[in-house]
Amino acid sequence: MSDETTHARPAREEPPKTRDIPLTRNRKWQAYWVAVSVAAITILDLSKVNVALPSIETALGAGSTELQLIVAGYVLTFGLVLVPMGRLGDQRSRKALFIVGLSLFGLTSLVAALAPNATVLLIARLAQGVAAGIQMPQVLGLVQQLFQGRERGTAFGLFGATIGIATAFGPTLGGLLIALGGPTDGWRWIFWINVPLVLIAIALAIWVLPQTRTRSSRALQLDPVGILIFAVTVLALMWPFLFTTGTSADNPARWWLLVVFVLGLALFIWWEQRYAASGKSPLIPPALFSITSWRNGTLLVAVYFAGMPAAFLLTTLYLQNGLGLEPLYAGMVTIGFALTSAVTSWYGGKLVERFGRPLVVLGLIVLLAGFALLVLLAILTPAEITPWAMAGAMVIAGAGGGFVVSPNQTLTLAEVPVRQGGLAGSVGQLGQRIGTAIGSAVTLSLFYSTIAGEPSSESQLSVYHHAYGVGMAGVAVFIGIAFVVSVVDLGARRKAQSRAL
Repeated sequence: MSDETTHARPAREEPPKTRDIPLTRNRKWQAYWVAVSVAAITILDLSKVNVALPSIETALGAGSTELQLIVAGYVLTFGLVLVPMGRLGDQRSRKALFIVGLSLFGLTSLVAALAPNATVLLIARLAQGVAAGIQMPQVLGLVQQLFQGRERGTAFGLFGATIGIATAFGPTLGGLLIALGGPTDGWRWIFWINVPLVLIAIALAIWVLPQTRTRSSRALQLDPVGILIFAVTVLALMWPFLFTTGTSADNPARWWLLVVFVLGLALFIWWEQRYAASGKSPLIPPALFSITSWRNGTLLVAVYFAGMPAAFLLTTLYLQNGLGLEPLYAGMVTIGFALTSAVTSWYGGKLVERFGRPLVVLGLIVLLAGFALLVLLAILTPAEITPWAMAGAMVIAGAGGGFVVSPNQTLTLAEVPVRQGGLAGSVGQLGQRIGTAIGSAVTLSLFYSTIAGEPSSESQLSVYHHAYGVGMAGVAVFIGIAFVVSVVDLGARRKAQSRAL
């Protein structure tokens, strides 16, 4: 057994005082799969809508700003409500919030599917992001509450596998639904499919999810001032990155919002410390940041997600614009990544108790090697076999990626008390959304600026070779930073172990 064994185990935890009904092992796993299935539906809506934008533009006459908001608005409202809803779920009933979020998600999907114009669709997408932000923290909180020790590692492993598949299959599923529904109304199918899935999920949630209403004589404490400052701070950080296309149409004035972010962050830290010192419950307890494993793991996953979705985005752009592939076939190139990452996520969850953080370090090394091979094959192989070669490289990259997310999730929450599981997990989810926004903005800017700077004498394929290589270099930087964080965390854990002996 490795010397990293003990750190994946939770610290001594006092279970929250809840009216939970004792669950058999089978009932726990039934509840788990209901929750994780809903998380997969939520994540699918982050990516499957992207391929529908040309159809929406044609059908509704949507402008570029509206199209951008349809995608970015979902991410923005999703990120804004994650942490407050995680805090609320920890204080009261995760099951109730789960059902509320699901119901709103189904209703907004129905409105989006029937939208007569771009404005109605945009409003529906913003509300859909709120619904996603309500339900996602409850998933992580429930997993944290239902499982302990090695079983928790297995649960997070399967969670990572499911989310990995949902992320990678999103564009493929979106392209398939558009192909089945036709060029005019195919995009509506992307929202229609959510409705029956949500109805089934609500029925199952009512039936199998445990009651998790916390017994408390204290009034609900949500720190309204902290929530307001937090919302402004997150909005100021995400807005300029979410609305970066990498083209000359971008308004440079949006970067002034980062000044608001810095000021808001300083004000939020000051307020939370003051609020906690007064004996009240802050939105994010400052003590949470004293947990090294949670702090490092949250930073790692944020930087990791700055690279991963950007890699998929750049690959899709290269295959469609550079090689002329249809969206459906371009999306299928990532299927190998989804499948192998699902397998290694599952194994990673089972092995994390034994190997700990070195498993994540190994996964990042394999992922970097896979992406390096991906770029080399994209540039060096003949165009007719390039998609097949890149699909093979995605298999290798996926094998590494699976050893990152689910083991890191287990390690990140290992020392977090169960009563703060929803909050701690929602901060990590917010880190993923922020990371994705920043990574996509940076790599898109690199990609399109390279295209603009190429001489007109260059062939189209050569231009896209250079652009793809430069954009993926940005991805490599983000994954490299994640690697450094994982090594630093490994060193911190070993030092802590040495002091404990």
